[in-house]
Amino acid sequence: MDGRARVIIEGVQPTVDGGAFPAKRVEGDVVVVEADIFADGHDLISAVLLHRHTSDKKPAETRMRALVNDRWRAELRVDKLGFYTFTIEAWIDHFLSWHRDLQKRAAADLEIQLRIGLEMIRAAATHAKGRDRKRLEHYIEIVEGDGDIADKVHAVRSDELLDLMWRHGERRFATRHACEYAIEVDRRAAAFSTWYELFPRSVGTFADVEAQLPRIAKMGFDVLYFPPIHPIGRTFRKGRNNSMLSTESDPGSPWAIAGHKDIHDTLGTMRDFTRLVARAKEHGVEIAMDIAFQTAPDHPYVREHPEWFLKRPDGSVQYAENPPKKYQDIYPFHFESDAWRELWEELLDVFRFWIDKGVRIFRVDNPHTKPLPFWHWVLNELKRDHPDLIFLAEAFTRPKIMYWLAKAGFTQSYTYFAWRNTKYELTEYFSEITKPPVSDFFRPNAWPNTPDILTEYLQYGGRPAFVIRLMLAATLSANYGIYGPAFERFVNAARDPGGEEYLDSEKYEVKHWGEADDDLSEMIALVNRVRRENPALQQNLTLKFHDTTNDDILCYSKSSGDNIVLAVVNVDPHNPQSGWIELDLDALNLDANRPFQVHELLSGARYTWHGPRNYVQLNPQVVPAHIFRIRRKVRTERDFEYFL
Repeated sequence: MDGRARVIIEGVQPTVDGGAFPAKRVEGDVVVVEADIFADGHDLISAVLLHRHTSDKKPAETRMRALVNDRWRAELRVDKLGFYTFTIEAWIDHFLSWHRDLQKRAAADLEIQLRIGLEMIRAAATHAKGRDRKRLEHYIEIVEGDGDIADKVHAVRSDELLDLMWRHGERRFATRHACEYAIEVDRRAAAFSTWYELFPRSVGTFADVEAQLPRIAKMGFDVLYFPPIHPIGRTFRKGRNNSMLSTESDPGSPWAIAGHKDIHDTLGTMRDFTRLVARAKEHGVEIAMDIAFQTAPDHPYVREHPEWFLKRPDGSVQYAENPPKKYQDIYPFHFESDAWRELWEELLDVFRFWIDKGVRIFRVDNPHTKPLPFWHWVLNELKRDHPDLIFLAEAFTRPKIMYWLAKAGFTQSYTYFAWRNTKYELTEYFSEITKPPVSDFFRPNAWPNTPDILTEYLQYGGRPAFVIRLMLAATLSANYGIYGPAFERFVNAARDPGGEEYLDSEKYEVKHWGEADDDLSEMIALVNRVRRENPALQQNLTLKFHDTTNDDILCYSKSSGDNIVLAVVNVDPHNPQSGWIELDLDALNLDANRPFQVHELLSGARYTWHGPRNYVQLNPQVVPAHIFRIRRKVRTERDFEYFL
């Protein structure tokens, strides 16, 4: 520590847990870095953001600018996948302080002050080269010359001299912040993606799935997610509806995995799979694989590596359970085994195996039931070689664990959205997960249903409930997904009263969906097209909730430049609701004294609204939501009004 370094730097953002984890961004983002920077006395301060991509040897610097109350800011554009690091350096800028005070000096004091400035300019000239050095020498000549003092003062007060001194002036006793922070940069699909979950065995083979690609792409999905496609164990195989009794015709649960680097023989060959991955890309769709680190009792791991499993006193292997639930067809790995290092390496190799087959997106099953340090290690090992990977955490767990998994490297996470139904619940929850500090590391992926989750809202709300949840998921969150055919066709029969398991669940049997007389495919395609055409819906940071006079009507907006989208949703699937919405016009950058147009993107209708207070009525049996694009009125130089 040099006691002459007087500047204090604190309150740096964006940071996650004081720099223990990286903040998340996607390629092309502009990262706003801010910090509190101050010092004793009245001297002026200069500060720079020092930043580099980890592939660069030397950091670049960006000048920071002062805001108010000793807060400083700089902007950094991140264009490369991988990791950037940054820190901040600040110092007392004696030349800037001198320059500021020169105009306040009494005439009798100017000569000595010019000599003080001259010393600093000379020192800068010794560091400069080329034209910059010549220009600094020009100012030295002026100050040393025989000209009038007033002319000298006028000359050195130039903006050019300030710029030259910024580049070449001495930075004595600079303070560099003790911590170097990281920013993890993912590809754009990490921030904006639309998922469709499909059981391949219910379609047939990989070739049959390939035939479904045009339909899935037409609906606007860019990620096609498969539950496990591996061989399924036969020992303690589950029957229909999770029955302990199974027959020869029961296919078993795909999560009872009998080979993590193999494909179920009914689906096709590895060559068929890699062909499907390639064909999907031609349709603008990526295949996402499920990674479930558990085994069937007849998995080769059980025979070849018994040390990876926990033995009970009777010598049998401990199967998975969450009392009173029992999963006799699944063995969990014993991560406290003495052979834990070998286990970790093998599970890392499972990822690498499928990466070599062209997979770049993984949905990870129940990561919160495996050691958290394992995920931190394995995800960072994989991203070092493949920074384009995306990992979705199926982490329906406690908030702190869910958030830690995101900090540790998961790109996206499932959320509690499925159980947030009221205006209050949705407002509170999305206000938390879409704003810093949470949004610096956590990317929500909203799913209204999954093969494991059929909420009470969907069970009893009929078709309107499915439409409402579609509208909310697709507009509140930039990433969302559906458990495909079941959602499209309003499947809402629960196995047990008060439960969330599907009756005749596809987890335990092959479903033959066939053609449907009525489904949501056209509505889904329309909503996904709206998402693609409006950049405002492709991010979460600008989400803003607006007041309404009816607690069953939710109103919120998102904006990206001139693209402003306003959603109004009736969250009651049973009854028409009406009321007044109270828009925050400042947040929408609207003039309270001028009308504006709202273009309803689902129906194509256009309305002219005036001021913040506007009336809406929504019938869930028709369409329970409006998605408006706001088009502000502006005046051209020719005095011709038009809508942006």
